[in-house]
Amino acid sequence: MKTPISIRRGTVAAVFIDLQEEHRKDKRYLVDGFADILANVQRLQEAARRNFVPLHHWAYIVDLAAARPFHPVDESGKSAFSDKDDPLTAICHEVAPQNGEAMLVKQEASAFGKNDFGDKLKAAGIEWLVIAGVWTEACIDATVKDAVARGFRVLLVKDACGSASAAMHQTGILNLANRLYGGAVCNTLDACRLMAGDTVNVWQVEGSVPLRFTFENAARLYAEL
Repeated sequence: MKTPISIRRGTVAAVFIDLQEEHRKDKRYLVDGFADILANVQRLQEAARRNFVPLHHWAYIVDLAAARPFHPVDESGKSAFSDKDDPLTAICHEVAPQNGEAMLVKQEASAFGKNDFGDKLKAAGIEWLVIAGVWTEACIDATVKDAVARGFRVLLVKDACGSASAAMHQTGILNLANRLYGGAVCNTLDACRLMAGDTVNVWQVEGSVPLRFTFENAARLYAEL
């Protein structure tokens, strides 16, 4: 259901997940509509900077010496994706960190892995996280769920996230929306308005698993969020 919310200044941070060159240049890991996603992320970042919202940029970079069990490798024995020696792990230039913004590296899906990221956000008085990036059903999903488990309210920006196909992305967002307790799903424009201090009508979960989606209705339900 759509409800009006506002976010108190000084309690929100923006988190950008894995917006790396491999998702537009490596044919194995192309993200559908990536150019549009990057453009929306640029809008979010500009709004965050205008409104003194801290930005945190995450990149997935794999060192096999410390990788998780069963990590996939290619024919040469390197990580099948995001290998530490691959230049395509770089953050796309148009959404890269600026002016001392936090550049962070992870080696697993969630940004809240074996690190003190959550503790630092809490210590800074952060209550809300604006989350955008790729892939929706993988690293975005893991990061959002871990954020909620740690007591953060998540503003999930649906048109600033993406995956390999619209179906993967839309069902990923719907799955998260069904369980996004304490947070909200919105589009880029409304996220920018919320970071500016406006009150905005956004989609929030009511009850338990309200979005019973099928192959036939998933796109419509996604559009209604």
